Amino acid sequence: MVESTQSISTDDVARHYDQLDRFYREIWGEHVHHGVWETGKESPEQAVRRLVDLVAERAQLTPGMEVLDVGCGYGGTSRILAREHGVHVIGLTVSPAQARYAESVTEPPGNPQYLLEDWMENQREPSHYDAMVAIESTEHMQDKVRVFTEAARVLKPGGRLVVCAWLSGGNLKPWEHRHLIEPVCREGRLPAMGTEGEYMGWMQNAGFEVTGALDVSEKVARTWPICAWRMLVGLVRKPGYLRFLLDPKNDNRIFALTMLRIWVAYRRGAMRYVVFSSVKKT
Repeated sequence: MVESTQSISTDDVARHYDQLDRFYREIWGEHVHHGVWETGKESPEQAVRRLVDLVAERAQLTPGMEVLDVGCGYGGTSRILAREHGVHVIGLTVSPAQARYAESVTEPPGNPQYLLEDWMENQREPSHYDAMVAIESTEHMQDKVRVFTEAARVLKPGGRLVVCAWLSGGNLKPWEHRHLIEPVCREGRLPAMGTEGEYMGWMQNAGFEVTGALDVSEKVARTWPICAWRMLVGLVRKPGYLRFLLDPKNDNRIFALTMLRIWVAYRRGAMRYVVFSSVKKT
């Protein structure tokens, strides 16, 4: 596991998303996660939707299920799961800006339901939920062991857990650790980035049977050159972008550089992306 050299708190994560709220939505839309290019011909919107469909397939959703979306962002995935799969979704986020946006675009209100709640301090009922999904959110949590023990606590026996995770490559060169993965953690407000083996171990030790670990690293890497290009276009066309990046009060402005680090890290194999699926043992 690669750890950030800077301590990262939940408040730091919330401030990251609140400060970058405008940029995330303008550059990538309401789904703040990677896209999956199966053929390479998909539009970014189709690729982003493909990841949601992968998650839904592995969660094996059926109408009436109770589902948790941990780290729901702007609620894009939550709304698709509720609308198209007939499940009841509770989405958790630590970002007030994300929660406000999610509430504003959900019609009719009530499903999904959005809560401003830290997973590490969650108030969810034990053995209550049929499925839990976490798309690119576990990276923001310090205590990875607790991430999965809490998942086991709230899921019913036989409940399904689907986690999409940014991962560190297994054999990093010293310069990759120093100039790519550790800065990605620090600048992206990730306390630590685990490996595939560590994630599988954490799930198994928490009482899950791992049923799949789909490596889609090559299929998601295209996300970052698209984001970088859209950022450059924004700098030319929207004066507010440049003002934001030049304002020292915005300590998360460094993420403009982080996007380039992530792009290089994928090309080097120093960073990976895996969709994990597992079942809580009965």
